[in-house]
Amino acid sequence: QVQLAESGGGLVQAGGSLQLSCTASAGTLGPYGLGWFRQSPGKAREFLAAVKQNDASKYYSAAVRGRFAISRDDPTNTAYLRMNSLKPEDTGVYYCAAGDQVSGWGIEYEYGYWGQGTQVTVSS
Repeated sequence: QVQLAESGGGLVQAGGSLQLSCTASAGTLGPYGLGWFRQSPGKAREFLAAVKQNDASKYYSAAVRGRFAISRDDPTNTAYLRMNSLKPEDTGVYYCAAGDQVSGWGIEYEYGYWGQGTQVTVSS
């Protein structure tokens, strides 16, 4: 089991950058594939990015490819989502998640562990 906690959200102007962190407050991240998801106001939660165990492969949704970067640092039990060129439509609650076997397709039931989320607001 692992418990996840996101941090690093906040208010940023369009075109700016933020880096979110996901830390394991209990357990370790190494055995899990990791993903980032977002829920924007009035919308369903959507997949953003994933990284497999051992940093083997990374996956991105079309909405964020080229602007966001997922990374993991297993010795510190921390994952990151670096977000550049932010747009107002990137506003939402950002969640990190962990799963034993993640495909990279962003299928939510592959992720058994979720953080509480961190709010990101991008102003125009």
